[in-house]
Amino acid sequence: MSLWLPGAPCTPHGCVEPAAAAAAVPRAVLRLTAVGLLLLTGIALLPLGRRLPARSVRRWCRWIVRAAGVRVRVTGAAAPTGGLLLVANHISWLDVPLLAAVRPARMLAKSEIRRWPVAGLLAARAGVLFIDRDRLRALPDTVARIAGALREGAAVGAFPEGSTWCGRAQGHFRRAVFQAALDAAVPVQPVRIRYRTAQGDPVTAVAFVGDDTLLASLWRVVSAHGVIAEVEAGAPILPEGRTDRRALAAAAQPEADPARWHGHPR
Repeated sequence: MSLWLPGAPCTPHGCVEPAAAAAAVPRAVLRLTAVGLLLLTGIALLPLGRRLPARSVRRWCRWIVRAAGVRVRVTGAAAPTGGLLLVANHISWLDVPLLAAVRPARMLAKSEIRRWPVAGLLAARAGVLFIDRDRLRALPDTVARIAGALREGAAVGAFPEGSTWCGRAQGHFRRAVFQAALDAAVPVQPVRIRYRTAQGDPVTAVAFVGDDTLLASLWRVVSAHGVIAEVEAGAPILPEGRTDRRALAAAAQPEADPARWHGHPR
């Protein structure tokens, strides 16, 4: 099995439950329209590239999630400047703008996303690093490209679980991407993403798992009510003295070191 291939057992029928309440159809359509307009605005602003302030990009990413009807709470350590590998657990397509709300980054994504309507175009123009998970021979070149971007001072975002999970369960971080951080001698910042109700119960309606379609997942998200996205940024893991990608991946797991998670609002 390739180190990039997904291994989550979660499926839409077996794991994903509708939210406790659903918004009226007109409200869901309004949310869908707002998300689309924000995506088109992002495409229009892409030629400005790095001239856009990071604060504006983070705000736009939060607006994307908020427009879909999901409240956002970002807590934890601030992201350092310079080359940085951001890693997070993976539940939904919402995870991408949520990770960018911590620090705008070049995302690592499967090559199939390039073919998605609108979102695929936005991803390609935003500098996403696409990977072919079916070709094990491509792994060294992919790691080298990630390390090159990190050496140039970019932040690179990745979901090392290799697949989306429903949120009630999660996978283990695969170690391949951590080799790029070691090669470039840059810190790794773990991020924990959870979707909950106001009462703290997990919400699986936002999950994008198995053979789920993007359209079905998108409609389920904009139809949901009372969903809160909690984003916790852990303390960066410095590269000094670390030479083992397996140990680095284990240290970045959300449950690995409770002291790494501060919980301060940002």
